[in-house]
Amino acid sequence: MCGINIPGTQLFDKTMAVKGYALNKMCFSFNEAANRQAFLADEEGYMRRYGLNEQQAAAIRAKNVLQLLEAGGNAYYLAKFAGIFGLDMQDIGAQQTGLTKAEFQAKLNAYAAE
Repeated sequence: MCGINIPGTQLFDKTMAVKGYALNKMCFSFNEAANRQAFLADEEGYMRRYGLNEQQAAAIRAKNVLQLLEAGGNAYYLAKFAGIFGLDMQDIGAQQTGLTKAEFQAKLNAYAAE
């Protein structure tokens, strides 16, 4: 581990990769339109198909990115899940920082202007 602690972030290491394997595998399946449709038609059945644990399933039901990260989700795979609902990486960034999307975009623009 590098020893850097950034408040509000979840380190994605070997332990988290093992913990989140089923969740990330399911999210990767969303690369295919048929799988996105199958998920939307029966979310519970689709989660059972991939063997999500209750923490992961609850986070999926809540569509809460922070909970998904805590459940072992990898941001790149979670973006595929978020895309089903029309969310982009700025929506995810807003959730992670506790800002609205507009506030998060303004923060990004302020950084870019520096």
